[in-house]
Amino acid sequence: MAKIVGISGSLRKGSFNTSLLRAAVEVAPSGCTIEVASIRDIPLYDGDVEEAEGVPEVVSELKERIAQSDGLLLVTPEYNNSIPGVMKNAIDWLSRPPGDIPRVFANRPVGIMGATPGAVGTRFSQTAWLPVFRTLRMRPWFGKQLYVGNADKVFDETGGLVDDKLKKRLEAYVAGFADFVAGKG
Repeated sequence: MAKIVGISGSLRKGSFNTSLLRAAVEVAPSGCTIEVASIRDIPLYDGDVEEAEGVPEVVSELKERIAQSDGLLLVTPEYNNSIPGVMKNAIDWLSRPPGDIPRVFANRPVGIMGATPGAVGTRFSQTAWLPVFRTLRMRPWFGKQLYVGNADKVFDETGGLVDDKLKKRLEAYVAGFADFVAGKG
């Protein structure tokens, strides 16, 4: 059974990316689980804090969840055509100390998708993540792409996915990523 940790890069209560992650959990194929993890309580990275107090417990706990998983699914917003700061901050903390990178990230399958109310989707943000994946020696999945534009039209007021075409695309994406994580794709 493939165990994937899914992280939304948005803290907003009505986040389209969190809604997309919840929808991915719902459509995960048999033999695959997606466990939702939060970055809400991760503080801003500060090397002085790390030196004086070490890695915060909330970061250590998330690192362990990722290290024990078979894959990582990042659901990224796009801010100013790039990576959202809060999500990058979380990855920066998760990569500390550098000696933990092999255990937490190296060769870990990673998938990325995202949603935005804009028409184009999160193409720029997803592309901006690639150097980070390379630096952490992750294994990105390029089998399918999922850029969700006009997210305000595909989710209802409770965050439920209401667009059947997108649901089919999401099902195909999650199934393909699950196969990749399991070594079948």
